[in-house]
Amino acid sequence: MEKHHIEVMFTEEEVDRRIQEIGDQITRDYAGKQIHMVCVLKGGAFFMCELAKRIKLDVSLDFMSASSYGSGTESSGLVKIVKDLDEPLKDKEVIVVEDIVDSGRTLSYLLKMLSERGPRSLKLCTLLDKPSRRVTDVDVTYTGFKIPDEFVVGYGLDYDQMYRNLPYIGVVKFD
Repeated sequence: MEKHHIEVMFTEEEVDRRIQEIGDQITRDYAGKQIHMVCVLKGGAFFMCELAKRIKLDVSLDFMSASSYGSGTESSGLVKIVKDLDEPLKDKEVIVVEDIVDSGRTLSYLLKMLSERGPRSLKLCTLLDKPSRRVTDVDVTYTGFKIPDEFVVGYGLDYDQMYRNLPYIGVVKFD
């Protein structure tokens, strides 16, 4: 691993405040309904758990894991489902929860696949959105923060499986 350090992009307090705001918005948008949250592992787990605690409605949770493969660091858009959902989505109000939306390739595939399972509604919620990297259109309903094209860690995001547990969003700076 290259020599590096982490600079804070969003403090723990800023992230916490933004997650509360998203939770409040979802509570208003889905008033009187039950929500089924689908987490895309691994990165989304931290965000989904914190978000679920702030939604003042009945919430059920499910998890899926997908890997996109291609050469090197570029996603090809070819997606393999590593762990599928445990629950059917038919007639449910579904919110897919992601840590970051980057190229949009994998999410575009997943959203299309999940929509074919008959949910009443299907929305996307992400902690971080990197619109400058988008190559496939993805409709993000709830966004924590729009960020520039930086290598970020913390709150579930990792660098070589490290830093997921940071309570803030940081930028990896290589020395």
